[in-house]
Amino acid sequence: MTFNLQDYVPSVLDLADTALRPLDSRHDLKIAFPVMQQLRPHLTSEADFMSRIERMRAGGYRLVGAFESSALVALTGYRLQENLIYGPFLYVDDLITDEAQRGGQWGSRLLRALERLARASGCARLVLDTGLANARAQRFYFREGLYTGALRFQKQFDTP
Repeated sequence: MTFNLQDYVPSVLDLADTALRPLDSRHDLKIAFPVMQQLRPHLTSEADFMSRIERMRAGGYRLVGAFESSALVALTGYRLQENLIYGPFLYVDDLITDEAQRGGQWGSRLLRALERLARASGCARLVLDTGLANARAQRFYFREGLYTGALRFQKQFDTP
């Protein structure tokens, strides 16, 4: 199956888990902000978060939330990409479970949904980054069947 990196939005059926759904509306972003802020504390305002998401959506970024009853308990941000190294792949930008809900398998469920989405979209792999010092996340990813595939190098620039 081919995919359009800019326009593809999964349906609920793609996710195959009734507790998960795409987060598309402004209301969805408002309820996502406090959870995302636990992972990304540099996001200091809801308005900043919402404007960043809108810009990132132009590049194919999408959010999926996990709900228990009507409460958002976890979320993931991802995008379908293609490069000359991997071909088509699904990149996981963000994966976070609300601190009070950790241990409830929400991260595992979100990763399984993303794997199904990646496979259905013709991707050969799912890719994510984590900090070298983030041993807890690394253990979780290993348990979930993700393995180290690269070492990323970067150069940080001062920005005004």
